Amino acid sequence: MTSLHAESALTPDGWRKDVRLVVENGRIASIQADVPAAPADERLGVLVPGMPNLHSHASQRAMAGLAEVGGPACDNFWSWRTAMYRLALSMTPDDFEAVASHLYMEMLEAGFCRVGEFHYLHHDRDGRPFADIAEMAVRVATAAGRTGIGLTLLPVFYAHSGFGGAAPVNEQRRFINDLDGFEKLLIRCRAAVRDLPGAVVGVAPHSLRAVTPEELSSVIAMAVDGPIHIHAAEQIKEVQDCITWSEARPIEWLLDHADVDKRWCLVHATHMTAGETRRLAQSGATAGLCPVTEANLGDGTFPAQTYLASGGRFGIGSDSNILIGINDELRQLEYAQRLLRHSRNVLASPGLSTGRSLFDHALHGGGMALAAATGLVLGNPADLVSLTTMQAPHVTDDAILDSWIFTDAVRPDCVWASGRKVVTDGKHIHRREISARFHATMRALVA
Repeated sequence: MTSLHAESALTPDGWRKDVRLVVENGRIASIQADVPAAPADERLGVLVPGMPNLHSHASQRAMAGLAEVGGPACDNFWSWRTAMYRLALSMTPDDFEAVASHLYMEMLEAGFCRVGEFHYLHHDRDGRPFADIAEMAVRVATAAGRTGIGLTLLPVFYAHSGFGGAAPVNEQRRFINDLDGFEKLLIRCRAAVRDLPGAVVGVAPHSLRAVTPEELSSVIAMAVDGPIHIHAAEQIKEVQDCITWSEARPIEWLLDHADVDKRWCLVHATHMTAGETRRLAQSGATAGLCPVTEANLGDGTFPAQTYLASGGRFGIGSDSNILIGINDELRQLEYAQRLLRHSRNVLASPGLSTGRSLFDHALHGGGMALAAATGLVLGNPADLVSLTTMQAPHVTDDAILDSWIFTDAVRPDCVWASGRKVVTDGKHIHRREISARFHATMRALVA
C-alpha cells in the first residue's frame, strides 16, 4: 500500500485541495479531498493523471535527428519512409528491445503512463518469421515490463504496398503477413502480455492501402472486443490514390463500409472534408493525433475546431517518436490551429484555459482509444504524475497546465504507473542501465 498527499490535484470534479490517495494493488483504493496528510504520506505539490500515448512506432525512435538533411528533390513523407525502411530492416530483436526500452523510459519521464504500440516490425531481417512468430512483440512486452509503462499492444496487419491489393515491395518484408499468419501472431501476442498488469491487445489494420476490404473485415473480427486502430488520410497522395481505387476518400470509405464506433481510433485523419469531419466526430471513434510527427513530416493540419464543435474525441500520440512530450504534442496541436485560423486559444472550451481543455480531451480520448481507464477516480489504475512548479511558483490550478504546455515552466517530477513509482526527480529509476544499452545499440546501428 502507498499513500500520497497532494496540496492540489486535478480530479474529474476539477482542481481540489489537500487530496489524499491510497494505492493498493496498483489501483486507487481511496481518494479524499480537503483532508490533512497522515504521518506516513508522501507529500506532493501538484498531482495530475498520467496521460495515454495512443500511437507509437518504437523502432522509429532510433531515427530521431537522423532524417533532417535535405535531399536532391522535394522531401516528403514518402522519401522519409524510404529512410525508415532502411533502419527497420537493420534492427535485431536485441536492438529493438534496447530502443523500445529507452523510448518507454522517456515517455514515463514525460508523464505518459500507457503506450499504444502500433507494432508492425514482425519478422527477421530477411523477412522470414522468427521461430517464435511474436519474437518482436515479446520484446515490446519486455520493454514495457522493464520500464513499468502500461501497454496496449496493437499488432499490425500489413499485406500490400498499395490500394487494391498491390503486391508488397521487398523493403516491406519484415511487416508482411497473410490472415492465417496474423491470427497466429495475435494469439502469441496475447500470451506475451499476459503477465503485464492491465495490458490490452487490439488489432491494427495498417491502412486502407495495406489491406483489402475482405482482409479488413477478417482482421476486425479478430479484435473481438479490443481496440481497432488504423492509419487514415495522413497524406494527400493517400487520399488521391484512395479516390482512384474506390471513388471515395479514406475516411469516407471507412465510415461507409466499416462499423466505425468507439472501439476505433483513426490515426491522423488529417485530410477530411467538413462532412467527413462531422461524421467521424459523431461515430464515437477517437481521432489519434500526433501533431509533432505530422508537423515533422509535413502531413498537414487536422481540422480540430470543426471536429470538436461536432462532439469529436481525440487523443495524442508520439508516432515516429522524434520528440517525447505531452506538452510538445498539445502545444503543436494548438499552435497549428492558431496559424490556420489567425486566432488565439482556438481549442479552449468556453470558460476554460486552453491547456486544461487540451489536457482533458487528450486524457479522455487516449483512454478510450487504448481501452484503459484514466483519471484520479476510485478503482482506476494509479497512473499519477506530480508536477514541479519551482520555476513558476505563482501559478495555480489551470494556469499550471498552461505553464506546462506553453512555457515549459512546469515539468513532471515523479511518476507512478499502475501504482509503481518509476520516475523520481524527473529521472526513471533504471535510467542509467537503460540509457547505456540504448547508446551502445545506436552507435552500432549508425556505424
